[in-house]
Amino acid sequence: MVSATKPTTRLRQLLLRPKAILSLGAQDCFSALIMEQAGLEMLFLGGFGAAASLLGLPDVGLLEMNQMADQVRRISQRVSVPVVADADTGYGDLHNVAHTVRTFESSGAAGLLLEDQTHPKRCGHFPGKSLISCDDMVMKWKAAVDARKDPDFVLIARTDARAVEGFEKAAERMNAYLEAGADVGFIEAPQSESELRQIPNLFNKPMLVNMLSGGLTPILPAQELERLGYRIVVCPVESLMVTAQAIRELARDLLETGRVDHLAAKTGSFHDLKSLLGLEGIMGLKDRLKAREP
Repeated sequence: MVSATKPTTRLRQLLLRPKAILSLGAQDCFSALIMEQAGLEMLFLGGFGAAASLLGLPDVGLLEMNQMADQVRRISQRVSVPVVADADTGYGDLHNVAHTVRTFESSGAAGLLLEDQTHPKRCGHFPGKSLISCDDMVMKWKAAVDARKDPDFVLIARTDARAVEGFEKAAERMNAYLEAGADVGFIEAPQSESELRQIPNLFNKPMLVNMLSGGLTPILPAQELERLGYRIVVCPVESLMVTAQAIRELARDLLETGRVDHLAAKTGSFHDLKSLLGLEGIMGLKDRLKAREP
């Protein structure tokens, strides 16, 4: 799928429609390809998935900015749908935030998330989080907006204040971040359906919601979240969960039966896999070039 519209502009267009954008966590090029071909209109590269894929470690601030930017670049070069990337805390102070925005933008991301935790951050559904001050985070947002070159590049403000300061303080922080120039808001880990239902009505900009299976937030269907007013619905780690279970089953059957072809036959053929990866187009390059010769 090739689009003449640049990914940043396409994401802006998607945010303007009443229909919510549904997204999964795409931790690498392979999962991104599958999701794009399945019809997803936006992909989310989260810190949890990237840390798991690149390091085999949890999301506790171990992933460096350049590692994340390189993963953004690999994925965005292979798919045409917008890729939104998790920029954690911006990897430092104001100059680090500005550098992160410029780097992610040049890496091909259509947008990024920036959060108000102290460094090193923790996954939003882990205990023991701490926050920088609201005033310091507002300055980070001003630095992010100032660093942006493409006006369509989408800046998503995340606050983890619900777990630390409570729901009302989280809403106050979010208002401040949006006023400082963030394009989309995201209150991480609301803890009840009542809080989920309130959030879109509290702000005058689009809101993202995180539907983490087994996390702190109640799970609602995407259609209900759309009706409530959310513009982006992300399921961030479920692709990892499904992959982990599938590979466990594959390894168990190999050890127990000595073969796995019966499992592979259920999921798709080798031909399907080659097609997904675009093998025919690559192998046909020589013939296409010859056909153009006078």
